Amino acid sequence: MMISPEAYYEVALKDKTQPELLEEIQSLKEEIAQLKQYIEEHPYEPEEMFPTRRTRLKCKREYLDQAVKAYEEAGGQYIPTEAEQKSRSFDAALDSIKKLVFSIGGYFQGHEIITYTVTDDKVLLDVKHIPLRKPIDLPVYDTFDKEEFINGLKKIHIGEWKRDYMELGVMDGTQWELKIYFEDREPVEISGCNAYPYNFDDLMELLGIEWESEEEDMEELEDEEDLD
Repeated sequence: MMISPEAYYEVALKDKTQPELLEEIQSLKEEIAQLKQYIEEHPYEPEEMFPTRRTRLKCKREYLDQAVKAYEEAGGQYIPTEAEQKSRSFDAALDSIKKLVFSIGGYFQGHEIITYTVTDDKVLLDVKHIPLRKPIDLPVYDTFDKEEFINGLKKIHIGEWKRDYMELGVMDGTQWELKIYFEDREPVEISGCNAYPYNFDDLMELLGIEWESEEEDMEELEDEEDLD
């Protein structure tokens, strides 16, 4: 059972010394890193425990924010790691995003290419299917407002992602690619094949994508054959 950040402060942080708070910060970082690694290494494993690892990860992030705040209130000066600085820099750059292009697909499924173009105050969406799965591709239309879209991206912590995610020894399956273009810096490209960042589902949810990997499709077919 996870507790709220406020309750966590009362239980684990209140009245602690600077060294004790630093120790708690380090412990939380290690737990977060372990959860990320496990989720990435077991993308198809069903979440049978409650709370799930993804829920625990989100809560640990909130606890870490509370611990850093408590440390600074106790007079400490928190120095972000190089990885944390990189992530913060990426999130800040999202305020100048121009376009996001995301594609996902496989040999048997075709590919879906989704483009989000950021205007002054809105985000325009264009969806294409290859091969064409509908009589016509969806037209460009208004989706979120700009602030909602950017805030949603910041919550995913894409700046923490690696540049590629590959399942070794597998040549086909589900391939995906994310490209983000900015007004004042080089674009960022991240891709994968049958492997995903720990919170890939959060990106899929934000972009409104429902997609099953080819491995999941094969499992469903096998289940149907077993029923027959």
